[in-house]
Amino acid sequence: MNLPDLVNNWMRWKEAERLAVEQRRFCEDNILKLLAVPADLDGVAVTDIAGLELKITGRIDRKVDGDKVQELAAEAGLQDHLASLFRWKPEINMAAWKAADPAITTPLLKGITSKPGRPSFAIATKKEK
Repeated sequence: MNLPDLVNNWMRWKEAERLAVEQRRFCEDNILKLLAVPADLDGVAVTDIAGLELKITGRIDRKVDGDKVQELAAEAGLQDHLASLFRWKPEINMAAWKAADPAITTPLLKGITSKPGRPSFAIATKKEK
């Protein structure tokens, strides 16, 4: 297969994937309505339907304001509990990292693991001018 064929096939499959996701989500939304699954489900709901076991797992996304939690813990005298209740995950501020002097960043490199992610693709037809 040549590159133009691969690109055209990719575009067709990408659209098919988008449509499939749209249809799957439509089915999921209607299943949730029919089973009256609460929007705030945090756990697993199991239902048997026509010899099939349907498991719906609900998750609540939680975001932590680290500064606020530390402030509240200090006010309540609960600082000792933070390490067991929360995970503190440092992340690189790449803009600051790239702007920093190598004398600062080089000694810290051994504490950072880097691996390439899967490349993302965006292919679109050219618009007529």
